[in-house]
Amino acid sequence: MTNWQKSKLDPKLRKRFLIREKVIDALRLFFKKQNFHEVETPLMVHIPSTEPYFNPFITSLDLINGQKKNAYLTSSPEYAMKKLLAGNFGNIFQICKAFRNKESLGGLHNPEFTILEFYRTNANYFDVMHDFEQMMLFICKSLNLDAKHFVYQNRTFNLNSPYPRFSVAELFQKYLNLNTNELFNLELLRQKANILDYDLSGLIDLSDDLAWEELYNQLFLNEIEPKLAKFDQPVIVYDYPATQSALAKRKTDDSRFAERFEIYLAGIELGNAFGELIDADLQEQSLKKDLILRHELNKPEQKIDQDFLNALKSGLPECSGMAVGIDRLIMFFANVDNIDEILFFPMSELFLD
Repeated sequence: MTNWQKSKLDPKLRKRFLIREKVIDALRLFFKKQNFHEVETPLMVHIPSTEPYFNPFITSLDLINGQKKNAYLTSSPEYAMKKLLAGNFGNIFQICKAFRNKESLGGLHNPEFTILEFYRTNANYFDVMHDFEQMMLFICKSLNLDAKHFVYQNRTFNLNSPYPRFSVAELFQKYLNLNTNELFNLELLRQKANILDYDLSGLIDLSDDLAWEELYNQLFLNEIEPKLAKFDQPVIVYDYPATQSALAKRKTDDSRFAERFEIYLAGIELGNAFGELIDADLQEQSLKKDLILRHELNKPEQKIDQDFLNALKSGLPECSGMAVGIDRLIMFFANVDNIDEILFFPMSELFLD
């Protein structure tokens, strides 16, 4: 039985599905009250993201003259919104669909998902951390929920600010006993993974850069993320390795790290944010490194969006931005643990027999 059929029979389910409307209304009002402009950008583009692990939905634009052009569904409105920042539109936000291929169906993933993306000018990434904290309180107030005693899956969370904050380096030291220099040492990461009995056979033919990426990702996913689930507040993880943050500004005191943070609640990532990289030359270098990794991973060849680089060259204000997964956010306010339970038409219903 599909979700729309279930909701027809059960008023409680119908009420749960309509939490989406209330959350999105609250989000829109939160930003409008702060004089953010709501913008709209294309969902289909001619050049996709260069992210190494990203798998775009590829389609074709068939022109009336018989020409065919490659086209892609966006994984994020980031490039287009930064072009608007270069056009002096100031603080902006958008609520839209985004797409990622080769994602699992159900659980925490749906290949088509709803995203909130916002940018604050003349601000740093700590300002955006505060924005997120205030946004969560605003949603709670709009839904008449007690932020200090927020119940999700039989656990009580305190959504009041400030949230606990840990740098990536602090977490590797705390949970893996690796200091900052050791974090960037491929052989030491390999030794740590061996001690933890990881299967490292897939690293044999990889370059050092890609092998480090794989080990870092495995250690963070398996050894650190589960620990974040034990906190009774949302947790901010910040200052990611620069290689994990191609669109973020480098830290001035240690260029191995970038001004990036993610928010976790009950161990689930809700959002990803940057102090935005506005130097066009550095941005081009980062994107080229991504393309090299994509090639090594046998991903489809991509180009760099030169219009995006031109926007940076024309002058982007100092700014910070954040992308928030609205579907996952709604999961918390609807008190469900599967994304399918808050989607009218989840992909698992449409494509799985």
